[in-house]
Amino acid sequence: MTTEEETTTPAGHARPGAKRAIAGRLSWGLADQAVCSLNNFAVGIYVARSLGLGAFGAFSLAWVTYGVVLNVSRGLSTDPLMVRFSGVPAANWRAAVARSSGTALVVGTALGAVCLATGLGIGGRVGSAFACLGAVLPALLLQDAWRFAFFAAGTGRKAFVNDLVWAAALVPAMVVAARVDSVAAFVLAWGTSAALPAVYGWLQSGIRPRLTGARAWLREHRDLGYRYLAENVSNSGASQLRAYGLGAIVGVGAVGVIRGAELLLGPFLALLMGLSLVTVAEAARVLRRAPHRLGTFCLLLGGGQAAAAVLWGAALLLVPDRAGELVLGGVWHSASDLIVPVTLGVAGAGLGTGAAAGLRALAAARRSLRCQLFASACYVTGGLGGAAAAGTAGSAWGVAAATLGASALWWLQLRSALREHHRTPIPEVRTP
Repeated sequence: MTTEEETTTPAGHARPGAKRAIAGRLSWGLADQAVCSLNNFAVGIYVARSLGLGAFGAFSLAWVTYGVVLNVSRGLSTDPLMVRFSGVPAANWRAAVARSSGTALVVGTALGAVCLATGLGIGGRVGSAFACLGAVLPALLLQDAWRFAFFAAGTGRKAFVNDLVWAAALVPAMVVAARVDSVAAFVLAWGTSAALPAVYGWLQSGIRPRLTGARAWLREHRDLGYRYLAENVSNSGASQLRAYGLGAIVGVGAVGVIRGAELLLGPFLALLMGLSLVTVAEAARVLRRAPHRLGTFCLLLGGGQAAAAVLWGAALLLVPDRAGELVLGGVWHSASDLIVPVTLGVAGAGLGTGAAAGLRALAAARRSLRCQLFASACYVTGGLGGAAAAGTAGSAWGVAAATLGASALWWLQLRSALREHHRTPIPEVRTP
């Protein structure tokens, strides 16, 4: 591992070479997230235009469920990898990746079976979407695990290439799904196309996922993993509860409207979803090399995202209806009315993730869990309370208020954690 003396001047300022290295890693992270954003945006738009509002709502329920499962996998497998194995010697990283990716496969198989059984029991369009999601979850989670592994090693270029492979596989898969014209076909096309980059990630890394190493991985990192699991599930679970509740209160079509509005902010939502791919690893490096700069790094990160989201939302308000209909079809008119509250919600989330990255780098799992539980409770309360009071628009404004309020707690907790850190030594990196 590079020492602090090799990367900083006596005054603690990063040398130009170190700054270029950080900029390079962040650039690959932004490029990778751009590909992810385009993938998610293209899939959402294509499905919305192909299926119509009701069927798109069923697809969206499967999508938010995938978000819950993805966060379960990240909390148990790849979040501890990012915190403890970013920038470590290659031998340690390889051994850790073998076990963390194996853990992701175990999670995908187990929860995939649950989704499959649930979907078969529900039946109908929603049931078929869940059943197909269960079949493709292992591939989806393994592909995501490779991305985390590459960014932990500082080789974001490989993650970028891996996502390009997925983008290429999505094109023919979506074309075939459109000919079948069903919710199940689109879920299968989206998920099975992830199998190709999942296998390619194995070839890129030269590491075989160790399914038998999952138990040891969970045991050794339980101090972080189970707290990150609770934190991640409360986050994505809140989105799922809001979607289910909104469907029950207003109707399944309302879920499609909210999803359509979120698609308009797609690049930033995808960036937030995969933020830890870059920022937690970089925050951990900043902490090891120049601890006094961590707060500034997080502020620039969160503030930059919030400002970018506001600018994007302002630009969306200028989009003419004809162009909006070309993108979202019949979903546009309802979704465009929610641009302002959804933009404010994304800006608040972006601001909060800057502080969240700092808490992850500090391994302050208790504090980050406390913040996320509070944020999730506010999200569900605001989303469902707003829906009961004022329908779909009320739900969007309730979520915006909840997200902006929760970001304040994230920053208060980061400030307290930074003060504690100055009084305690940096923990040693654990080796497998």
